[in-house]
Amino acid sequence: MPAALCGAAWLANAAKSDTLTAMSAAEDINTGENDALLLHMAALPPILDDMRAALASPLPPEAAQFCTHGRAWAATYVATLQQMVLYAETMQARGRFGAMEEDLTLLIVGEYLTQLHYGLPMSQGETVRPADMGFDHLPGHNHEAVKALMRHGNHASRRRKLAALMAETGITEADAGLDETHQMIRDQFRRFADEKVAPFAHDWHLNDTLIPLPLIEELAELGVFGLTIPENYGGLGLGKQAMCVVSEELSRGYIGVGSLGTRTDIAGELILQNGTQAQKQKYLPIIANGSLLPTAVFTEPNTGSDLASLATRAEKTDSGYKIIGAKTWITHAARTDMISRQGHAGR
Repeated sequence: MPAALCGAAWLANAAKSDTLTAMSAAEDINTGENDALLLHMAALPPILDDMRAALASPLPPEAAQFCTHGRAWAATYVATLQQMVLYAETMQARGRFGAMEEDLTLLIVGEYLTQLHYGLPMSQGETVRPADMGFDHLPGHNHEAVKALMRHGNHASRRRKLAALMAETGITEADAGLDETHQMIRDQFRRFADEKVAPFAHDWHLNDTLIPLPLIEELAELGVFGLTIPENYGGLGLGKQAMCVVSEELSRGYIGVGSLGTRTDIAGELILQNGTQAQKQKYLPIIANGSLLPTAVFTEPNTGSDLASLATRAEKTDSGYKIIGAKTWITHAARTDMISRQGHAGR
């Protein structure tokens, strides 16, 4: 889910406290209104299924890449909304859906529905609307549940109420519903970031220095670079949720450190899906143990990170490939041993 991946279990009963009831009344958000909105959320699954099917339908004959790119963005939003509905149901069943979880969920759902129907910002200069994707309206735009969530979900009074709750309790993160294993991973890497990253990150930034090699070696020993690589290739064989938790906690200290693990995840995934057996055996173990640091080369000056619109191309030569194109930046380029590049082959 897009909310912070951590929290406090005691929030589960916070919504019932006298303090929060008074706060809700002061902000004109009563328990009954929230309950009604949660019932509307429960009606979303078939609507979201219809949205997903529409976005996967054939493109209009005159469709340009902007239409395809927009549909991909919108499909990601729909998938997020589906997960938010599942999150709310799961956390309610576990007794862990407290005041903060409830309001953050309604804020996210209300905002994402509004963007889907009225304009989704893909970048600072690109907003995609249903008409750009070949629709007069997306399915469900006139459904009472959708209209109610757009009207009352991400409302200013709800944002004020949530800010007041955070200020009063000192808790600024929702319970993301992590299991015991992922909570232990989160706690371990939060301590690491607090002790080894955050106290030094500002100086690294001001002095424009590279992340120290001893720190990278410690991350390798903790298994950061092999989190999602299968065990038979030397990794830990954990899922994407573990990578999200580790990346988020390290990024609290410094986003440059947090992004290190995602580069290896991208490279490992590409090799696992597309590499030969020989390439997997050669590269995955040394990526997993941190002795080979990969990077990802995506973003271009005119297309951003729209991978389908990249202009960079690779031309076959007698000795390999010749790369032709320009990139806006390359994450960790000064330290990388291998580049994961996106472009077109043979063009």
